[in-house]
Amino acid sequence: MNRYPLWKYLIMIVAVVLGLLYTAPNLFPQVPAVQVSTNKAAIKLDNALMGRVESSLRDAGIPVSYSALDATGVHVRFAGGDTETQIRAKDALLKTLNNGVADGTGPYIIALTNESTTPKWMQSMNALPMFLGLDLRGGVHFLMQVDMKGALDRAAERNAADIRGNLREKKISYNGLDRAGDTIAVRFSDAAEREKAAKELQTSSPDLLLREDGSGTDLRLVVTLKDAAKQKLADSAIEQNQKVLNNRINGLGLTEPIIQRQGSDRIVIQVPGASDPARLKDVIGRTGTLELRAVEGHAGKNAASVDAAKNGNVPFGQELLSDRSGEQILVKKSYIITGERITGAEPAFDGQSNQPIVRVTTDGQGARALRDYTSQNVKERMAIVLIEKGKAEVITAPTIQSELGANFQISGNMTTRETSDIALLIRSGSIAAPMEIIEERTVGPSLGAENIERGFNSVKWGFVALALFIIVYYMIMGLISALALAVNLLLLIAILSMLQATLTLPGIAAIALTLGMAIDANVLINERIREELRAGAKPQEAISLGFEHAWATILDSNITTLIAGIALFAFGTGPVKGFAVVHCLGILTSMFSAVFFSRGIVNLVYGAKKKLEKISIGTVWRPDDVLTKPAVSTGVPSTVETK
Repeated sequence: MNRYPLWKYLIMIVAVVLGLLYTAPNLFPQVPAVQVSTNKAAIKLDNALMGRVESSLRDAGIPVSYSALDATGVHVRFAGGDTETQIRAKDALLKTLNNGVADGTGPYIIALTNESTTPKWMQSMNALPMFLGLDLRGGVHFLMQVDMKGALDRAAERNAADIRGNLREKKISYNGLDRAGDTIAVRFSDAAEREKAAKELQTSSPDLLLREDGSGTDLRLVVTLKDAAKQKLADSAIEQNQKVLNNRINGLGLTEPIIQRQGSDRIVIQVPGASDPARLKDVIGRTGTLELRAVEGHAGKNAASVDAAKNGNVPFGQELLSDRSGEQILVKKSYIITGERITGAEPAFDGQSNQPIVRVTTDGQGARALRDYTSQNVKERMAIVLIEKGKAEVITAPTIQSELGANFQISGNMTTRETSDIALLIRSGSIAAPMEIIEERTVGPSLGAENIERGFNSVKWGFVALALFIIVYYMIMGLISALALAVNLLLLIAILSMLQATLTLPGIAAIALTLGMAIDANVLINERIREELRAGAKPQEAISLGFEHAWATILDSNITTLIAGIALFAFGTGPVKGFAVVHCLGILTSMFSAVFFSRGIVNLVYGAKKKLEKISIGTVWRPDDVLTKPAVSTGVPSTVETK
């Protein structure tokens, strides 16, 4: 009656083992460390770099206790394990690797970070600790308002230029073009010409919404973006701004930034561990500019002019720049097109050579400008220049193989990682829509440490109080319930660690709430067993009926609570959504531990005994009508309530 098949016990064992494995990394302390990485595709992250890092630190008298190389860069820890040594190490690496440059424009990013001391064999199984949120670790929080009107105005400006170009190209007569905000009005004096223009614009630009207006010789074609196109533009602007912000923050050497969209036109930025919010505020408010320029001289062309420019004799209207491999190139100061005309860039592979390339898409005006330039400069080089913080850098300078239009590709001796980086830089070279900071707050690391201590204490002492109460009240059955409660906490933390969730104060509150909800299920089960005993059921039968009858109530209460958690996740933002995630996961783990796991332990303790005489479930209160009947043994003296 009260026995589990072997496969159910195997599930219990596997669940506990996995819970221990993926919870354990959170027990290993985090120590100060330095991470050396780069956002330059031409610079390799290899063992040679790790050797340079270790050598630099040894020369500075800083003992290295651990160093490792992975896809994100070189990670170094120190024997002292204190923040003072960490800062000394960063200064030493800035001096030797970046020549003292600390503004993010150097070849390497030197980041202060905290790394877990989790053993490598655990890390190889993806057993990693949870991240700590801003409120636990300290740092800065910004809420950015994206100016969607500005994005629409820019789009209207581009569309106006495209409309002029299309009408000239198709030789359609019009009297002029006016723009007010995101609305464009094209003036005509001939209805036939207006009709031809409408057909052409509908064909070339399907995202435009056209409306005829006016009469007589004062005819107008009013052009706006369709609602779907506006939403697409808003989504694209938010996405591009997020990528640009991520590049800016990483350039400061800060790790684990949280950059999320909030609502339709806001971006939340949280940077745990940031110690200089003023500098960060300056960086996220700055924009970069991307330009495509003509190459006038390089090692294979006009080399004498390049050599003269190196000595300070730069020709008028030209500029000497370095590309990402260190080659110096003479480029024109005037541009062919800017990044505002580039609508997309994605890494890909050439269909013929199977070599990594970057596919680039431009708007109508950009396509015409490129077509005009490249048709006359086949086999010449064209530079893609990123201007940031007043400094210009050539991302790449490919050779023009044929006339280019709205879609073209950048090819060369590039790896797949380099094409991904170049595509990202092209896409995020400039912010798509203006932004302003509407909320700002700072959390100090000391407050974060205090939050951690208080939060963990609330969970720890809450668990101890619940366990003591239920053991005293339900005896052995209470001990089993406490064990199930511990398994619930173990599985919840393990799942959050497997998901690499960011733990915040609301998350800790949700864990504490989960403990209280999980114990409710065990109370229901134990009380149902007591009711069956009071009704005269034998112990084995009481256990079986108690679990069976309590299940419906447990399921109903947890489903209603789960619905509330899903609603919080769907409609909440930020901390509320984090609370909802932990809350919903806690409900699922509590149902498993309170019903499936605790039933298995009860079956081990009592199910193996065919003739069970008593259950240690605390005091069973009996009604007056059974005063004369022998009491069912429950392991403790029965208490009879009298009037």
